[in-house]
Amino acid sequence: MKPKREREKSDSASVSQDGVVVDSDPKRHKPIPPSASENPLLPGFNYGDEDEDDETLRPPPPRNGHTGTPNGNVVQQDENEDDDDDDEYPVDQFKRSRDIEVRRDCPYLDTVNRQVLDFDFERFCSVSLSNLNVYACLVCGKYYQGRGKKSHAYTHSLEAGHHVYINLRTEKVYCLPDGYEISDPSLDDIRHVLNPRFTEEQVEQLDKNKQWSRALDGSDYLPGMVGLNNIKETDFVNVTIQSLMRVTPLRNFFLIPKNYQHCKSPLVHRFGELTRKIWHARNFKGQVSPHEFLQAVMKASMKRFRIGAQSDPVEFMSWLLNTLHSDLRSSKKNSSIIHECFQGELEVVKEIPNKTIAEKKENGDDLDGPSKPTGGVTENNGVITETYRMPFLMLGLDLPPPPLFQDVMEKNIIPQVPLFNILKKFDGEMVTEVVRPRIARMRYRVTRLPQYIILHMRRFTKNNFFVEKNPTLVNFPVKNLELKDYIPLPTPKENERLRSKYDLIANVVHDGKPGEGSYRVFVQRKSEELWYEMQDLHVSETLPQMVALSEAYMQIYEQQQ
Repeated sequence: MKPKREREKSDSASVSQDGVVVDSDPKRHKPIPPSASENPLLPGFNYGDEDEDDETLRPPPPRNGHTGTPNGNVVQQDENEDDDDDDEYPVDQFKRSRDIEVRRDCPYLDTVNRQVLDFDFERFCSVSLSNLNVYACLVCGKYYQGRGKKSHAYTHSLEAGHHVYINLRTEKVYCLPDGYEISDPSLDDIRHVLNPRFTEEQVEQLDKNKQWSRALDGSDYLPGMVGLNNIKETDFVNVTIQSLMRVTPLRNFFLIPKNYQHCKSPLVHRFGELTRKIWHARNFKGQVSPHEFLQAVMKASMKRFRIGAQSDPVEFMSWLLNTLHSDLRSSKKNSSIIHECFQGELEVVKEIPNKTIAEKKENGDDLDGPSKPTGGVTENNGVITETYRMPFLMLGLDLPPPPLFQDVMEKNIIPQVPLFNILKKFDGEMVTEVVRPRIARMRYRVTRLPQYIILHMRRFTKNNFFVEKNPTLVNFPVKNLELKDYIPLPTPKENERLRSKYDLIANVVHDGKPGEGSYRVFVQRKSEELWYEMQDLHVSETLPQMVALSEAYMQIYEQQQ
């Protein structure tokens, strides 16, 4: 009986060893050669990847001797190799051999070239195009996978003689092919660029900072006022991001990843990453590429917004805010930072002639549509009146049509309209006629003002043949837009005062022909109350008077506290 028990013990030992191995890639788990572990110069030396012991990323290996690879294929493990492993190494020695030597003195640190490092692009191996376990070569800036003997990074270290690599996920730095970890505080600036970090105290001080930062190439830039790369006709994304970066609560929320760590959406995390890069004061270069964010946008919008196709920033802003809200809201409450900043409420009175109701009933169509009436439905003189409340994130303003016939002199005159004239749409009395989904007369009244109000001037009208652009200039105040003088506002509660004064913080402008052209944005820098004009990589200071002379397309106003 005794030999049989011993046999059972040895079987159980092999199972426990399987339990220790978390990495599911069989290529990296060759038996460790005794020469490496016995070598007194390199204690616990191993070429495998100890970083990938993260069980959240990789499934534990199945017990039937099959091992899963990252792409889901199953690879048969050599059982004889496992048995040899069991005989030669006990479990505790196997654990010890996974430890990596940490050294402070690496002779190759002077080869690190910070000028070529760019962590804005997607983290994919430049050879295998895999995003698992990717390292950046700190000498040439390229991305390679793995650190084991058969990995691309190891091969690159031998072929090119580049020896210093950083793991893009764990931020640990290694020397290859020697395989030891480098612990040196001089590499902290690279870690900060790879993943910018902010404390809550730093976030609070951001709007008081007047100091310029210097990039490695000697150019100066303002944190938060950096240019964004136009990858290919992505200026509509750039102006939207630059505008949202001025919304203080939204920016502060995304600067601290702890606030949205529960969220699984890649779009939320990429937007947070981009926010931190834009406001980071220790960047190696004075601009940022929103490459990873754009990839997340393309995936989340199912290529509705994509690189290489010009889109409308108003449509993009609306889609982005709604998507971020639905990704961020928790199951307990339906609120998110997006709704706290931008959501207001309208009261809508809809008058429908009874004739169209009868037609609808004949067709068997739904009467109410998406919004349910709250104030009830009344009928008077053959007109049915519905009253209901609806939330909004953005208010659309209709521009008066430009004059149709002009003489020689009038052609030189650009039509103008004050902002207060077009805001009358929301005074509860002015009637707006709509044709779709059915003919109706609408009246709108604002019942709750948001902290940040987004206004959108409807410049573009589409018909069956082409898109027309309305060139009318809107005259608006840059400071102290007092809404209560122009539209009736709800009376505040007893201990609250009515906050109806707004200041402009961002103004998006369209230049050129409809369907073509480009977008630029004027934004305000809070610390010095200066205005900057931003178009992709170009950032220049401008006068507040110039802001008011532009063809405004979308504006963000901030409530005065």
